[in-house]
Amino acid sequence: MNSELITATQTFDDFVYQRPDMELLLPRFDDLITQFESAPDFETQIDLFKQINALRESFSTMYNLCFIRHSSNTLDAFYEAENDYFDTQLPLIEAINNRFYKALRDSPYRNLLEAQFGKHLFVLVDLALKTFVPGIETALQKENALSSEYTKIKAQAIIEFEGKKYNLSNIHPLELSDNPKQRRDALNARWGFYASQASALEGIFDEMVKVRHQIALDLGYKNFVELGYARMRRSDYTPEMVANFRKQVREQIVPLAGKLYERQRQRLGLDRLTYYDEEFKFLHGNPKPIGTPEEIVANADVMYKELSAHTASFFSYMQKTKLMDLVNRDGKAPMGYCTYLGNYGAPYIFSNFNGTSGDIDVLTHEAGHAFQVWMSGKSFDIDEYHWPTSDAAEIHSMSMEFFTWPWMHLFFGPETAKYQFMHLGNAVQFLPYGVAVDEFQHIVYENPEMSPQERNQAWRNLERQYLPHRNYDGNSFLENGGYWLKQGHIFNSPFYYIDYTLAQICAFQFWVRDRNNHQDAWNDYVQLCSAGGSQSFLELVKLSNLRSPFEDGCVSSVVSTIAAFFDSVDDSAF
Repeated sequence: MNSELITATQTFDDFVYQRPDMELLLPRFDDLITQFESAPDFETQIDLFKQINALRESFSTMYNLCFIRHSSNTLDAFYEAENDYFDTQLPLIEAINNRFYKALRDSPYRNLLEAQFGKHLFVLVDLALKTFVPGIETALQKENALSSEYTKIKAQAIIEFEGKKYNLSNIHPLELSDNPKQRRDALNARWGFYASQASALEGIFDEMVKVRHQIALDLGYKNFVELGYARMRRSDYTPEMVANFRKQVREQIVPLAGKLYERQRQRLGLDRLTYYDEEFKFLHGNPKPIGTPEEIVANADVMYKELSAHTASFFSYMQKTKLMDLVNRDGKAPMGYCTYLGNYGAPYIFSNFNGTSGDIDVLTHEAGHAFQVWMSGKSFDIDEYHWPTSDAAEIHSMSMEFFTWPWMHLFFGPETAKYQFMHLGNAVQFLPYGVAVDEFQHIVYENPEMSPQERNQAWRNLERQYLPHRNYDGNSFLENGGYWLKQGHIFNSPFYYIDYTLAQICAFQFWVRDRNNHQDAWNDYVQLCSAGGSQSFLELVKLSNLRSPFEDGCVSSVVSTIAAFFDSVDDSAF
C-alpha cells in the first residue's frame, strides 16, 4: 500500500499493527535471496529485488507502527511487549539483510543494477557489510535492550515540584519562569531526577560502551569509532575531517556564542549568567506561541499553503491522515522525531508541546524531515533511498525552521522579532554543545575502559573548552560532569550528534540565500528533499548549491553574515 491507495477516510488510527511472524518471514526472505543469487537474467533479479524490498518494507512498517504506539504511551503493556520483541528480532533481520547485501554486491548484473538504482546504493551496501557478521546477534539484542531501558527511565520520570508532579517535558515552562528562584528550583528538580537515576543511567551506558566495543572487535575494528561511522553510512568524510570541523567551531563559533551570552547577561541585568538563566533569554520572558495546539496546527496549515504547492499538499495530507502526535502527556516518551511508514507512504511526526517556543521549533523541524521523506518516497521505491544519511537529513529539518521565518508572526504575533533573534541565537549557541557531544563520544569509544567518573570528568573538561561561559552555581551533580546523561543520542544513536552541527552550517547557508533570493533557495531545497538518500552527504550538499562545512572558509562565511544580523538588532528593546 502507498499514500495514493489510502482511502479518503482512512487515518493513522486505522493502520493495523500485526506482529511479523519471523518463522514465516525469515524463510521467505532467505528463499528470495537464494533465487536472487541464481537468477538467470537481469530482469528476474529486478523482479526478485522488488519482492525482497516489499518484504523489508512491510517489516519496517510494522516496526515503526510499534515504535510510534509504544513511545506515545510507554505504559501500554501490549506495545511494551511488542517493543521488547523487536529488540530481539531486529538483529535477525539485520543478519538476513546482510546476506541480501552480499548477494547484491556480488551480482553478475551489478553494472546493470548500478545503472538502474545508482552507484550510491552499492556504497551503502559496502558500508552496511562492514557493520555485521554472523554471531553478533546476541550482542545487538543486548544493545537494543539497553537503549530501550534508558528511554523507559526518562519516559516514566516523575518530578515533584511545588506540590505537583511533572515529567521531563511539562516541567520545562517552569524552567523558563521570570522568577529566578523558580527557574533555578525547577531546573534543580529536573537535575535531581537525573542525580537520583545517575547510577542506573551510568550503568546502562557503561554496559553499552562495552557491548559496542566488543562488537567492533568482533568485526575487526580497533574500537567502536570506525564502526560507528560505518553504521552512520558516512562515505565521504573521516573522523579527522570532523575533528578539524570541531576545531573551526571552537575557534569561530565559540567566541560568537560568548558574545550572545554576554548580551543576554546585560539584557537580564545580571552580575553573572548561571545555568538556570541560559534559556531565559529576555527580562520580560521568552516569546511563547499563541493559541492552543489545534490553533497552532491551523496556523501551520496556512503557512504551508502559502509556502509552496508541494508543502500545501504535504501538510494537508499529514492532517487528514492524523500523522502527527504533538502534545505532551504522562507516559509519553520525551522526544521529538519523524519516522516513515513505507507501506502507506506516510511520514509521522511525534513531539511534546509544552507551551514554549520549542513547540514551533520542533513542529517546523520535524515537518522538514517529513516533507523530505514524503517527496523522496514519491521518487524512489527502494528503502535505502527514502532517507539520506542523517547528516544530510538534518539539513532538511534545520533549513525548514528558517524557510518558515516569514510566517512566524502567525505563531508569535508582536513577539516575532524577539523569537527570530532567539531562534538564530539558539542555533549559534547549539553548535559548541553539539561538537562537544561528538568529541565526548570519540573520547569514550577510544577509551572504552574509562570509569563512569572518568567519563563525567571528560565531559566537564569539554564543557570548559566549548561552553566556557557555563556557571553551575554550585550544583554538585552538574559540576561533577553529569549533564551529558540527559542526551539521548549519546545512548541510543552514537555519533549521530555531529550531524546536527554539519547540517546547521548548511541550514545557515539556506537562511542567507533565502533572504537574498527565496525562489532559488527554495528550488534547491526541494531538489535536495526529492533526492532523498540517492547520494552521499557531500554530493547532496553540492546538488543543493551549498558549500561543504569541511571547506576552509565555510564556517567563517556564515559567521560573518550572522554576526552582522545580530549587530543590526537592538535586543535591549526586547
